[in-house]
Amino acid sequence: MAPEANARVLSGFLDYLRIEKGLAANSISAYTTDILQFAEFLEKHKRLLFTARRNDVREFLQQLFSHQVDGRSVGRKLSALRHLYRYLLLDKRIDHDPTLNIESPRQWKVLPKSLARDEVESTLASPATQLANGHRSSKDAAALAARDRAMLELLYAGALRVSEMVNATLEDLKLESGYMLVRGKGDKERIVPLGKPAQDALSEYLAQGRNVLAERKVKDPHPLAKNARRVGHPSALAVTGGNSPFLFIARGGRRLTRQRVWQMVGESSIASGRHASPHMLRHSCATHMVENGADLRTVQTILGHADISTTQIYTHLALDRLRTVYQKHHPRAKAK
Repeated sequence: MAPEANARVLSGFLDYLRIEKGLAANSISAYTTDILQFAEFLEKHKRLLFTARRNDVREFLQQLFSHQVDGRSVGRKLSALRHLYRYLLLDKRIDHDPTLNIESPRQWKVLPKSLARDEVESTLASPATQLANGHRSSKDAAALAARDRAMLELLYAGALRVSEMVNATLEDLKLESGYMLVRGKGDKERIVPLGKPAQDALSEYLAQGRNVLAERKVKDPHPLAKNARRVGHPSALAVTGGNSPFLFIARGGRRLTRQRVWQMVGESSIASGRHASPHMLRHSCATHMVENGADLRTVQTILGHADISTTQIYTHLALDRLRTVYQKHHPRAKAK
């Protein structure tokens, strides 16, 4: 009976996230995974999501840490539970919130991994280097290299998430104005400025790469297809799949997948000596901005964080810079 009761609770909560909160499918999937894990933990202790106590939540978090789950993941799971019990409390289906007064794990504040600036440069240059060295052998090699370079530049310049990248449309890109409209979590829109390297890479991709990738071949069922090709018969020519609204496409104008973007970034980062992910480029953007003196509100806007507290994981970088500037310029900071 416990699994069925928990399933009903979860189903109602997911409907709430989808319909009332307007969360994207990837976010809902993450909530599902985290809450199912807690539900399984409760079932072993003969409890339901309805009847969970604060001590159950604490023991669940401790179990995660004992299994070497990193602090960010534990913090994300606690956040999912907070949202679940807030929903149940507002819906008057429970009379107490078991996550109340449970502090987020200290490890949640650990700065995400990022690349050094020279590692970023090596990663961004990798598609062109692979093309020049003949590592890309397909006839679409130049077009793919242009596309991959543009995506890498955009991930770093605009701190985009992978889902934001693959869902970006041609209309979202305002290249002549130097910015891009990005649709983030919960379908919230933000404007992301683009530096000249990103603009140049995108221009090259649009001029020389995208149309090549948009072409798709069709098999001619006509028995004289070979002869038709020799004389240039229209039925045997390539047709353009350029009606895709998406900015980045795969061969034949097909939809680019999240998995392919992750694979591409991993392959490109080999040149830097480190294995990187798209999220590491996003964090590298934020890290380097803060190191160069950007205020957290600006970084929050570019990253698309709904809450400044999420951006505050970069606070110690800002404090390090503040301390450096203070010691350099304040007359009482210098040792005599």
